[in-house]
Formats: sequence, C-alpha cells, structure tokens
Amino acid sequence: MATTTTRLIILAALVATAGCAKKRPDVLPPAPVDTTQTDPNAGQPTGPVGGEIVPGSQQDFLRSVSSDTVLFGLDMYDIDPQARAILDTQAQWLQGYPNVRITIEGHADERGTREYNLALGDRRANAAKNYLAARGVNAGRITTISYGKERPAALGSDEASWAQNRRAVTVTVGG
Repeated sequence: MATTTTRLIILAALVATAGCAKKRPDVLPPAPVDTTQTDPNAGQPTGPVGGEIVPGSQQDFLRSVSSDTVLFGLDMYDIDPQARAILDTQAQWLQGYPNVRITIEGHADERGTREYNLALGDRRANAAKNYLAARGVNAGRITTISYGKERPAALGSDEASWAQNRRAVTVTVGG
C-alpha cells in the first residue's frame, strides 16, 4: 500500500511540474539592436583626441571656468558672492555650448544624519541650478543629485576638511 501511495505522490509531482514547464513562445523576440548609433549623446564632445582638448568636453569646461565647485558655509545653501562669480563663468561657458547637459552634485560634510545631509546636498545642488537658470541656462539641461556626506572631497574630521566637503560640483554629462 505504501508503494501505491508513493507512486501516486510521484505521479502527481511529475504532472504538477510538467504543467509548470516553460513553453517556447511561438514567435521569438527580435535580436538585440545595436544602439551605439542612436545614442542621444552621439556627436557630443567626449574629451581629448590626440592630446587636444575637445571644445564642449568636460576638460574644456574645467579649463574654461574659474572652478567646477561652489563651496558653502555650515548648514547653508545660499549662493554667496564667491559662488556667484564661479557660477557666472559656468553660465557663460554653458551658453556657448547649448547642447551640453550638466549634472550638479550636492555634497555635505560628515556631521549630521545621513537624511539631513542628503537633503542639504539637494538644496545646495538646486541653489546652483536655480542660479544658472536665472543666468539664462535652460533648466532642462541641468539635473541635480545629492550625495550627502557619502563622497567627501577631503578626508578628516576638522574644519578644513569639512569646508571642502560642503559643496556643489558641476559635471558635464557625457564629457
């Protein structure tokens, strides 16, 4: 009797697993498409070619602006006169390259909670974005991201290190 019961259990398991087997579709999906030619950044400058700096690239941006980094005071996200001067050079460069997109990264020092620093980094990045937009840069070209205290520029638990970490950094996309 145990063998009959065992056989019935095995037969039921086989029927159940056969019903779950994945069946081959009648029509196969198309092969992957090569998207290297449809890249939205195709034709965008990407960097040095043969040692030359390509106009519109990240290297050109760094060479042309006074800085890619705006610093902030403790728990602050306002654009001070020094930050204005830096962002003015960035706005001028960006107006010369209307197809270049940028990302502004917001950062904070290590003090405070992770959540607080992410929110503060976001406010810093958006303050820089809003300033550039007010200077005529299309806001649709600018994305922002906050890294909070996760990507320090300077390691150390002192005021000099913290001052370097309270920042917004402008990076060209694809460059």
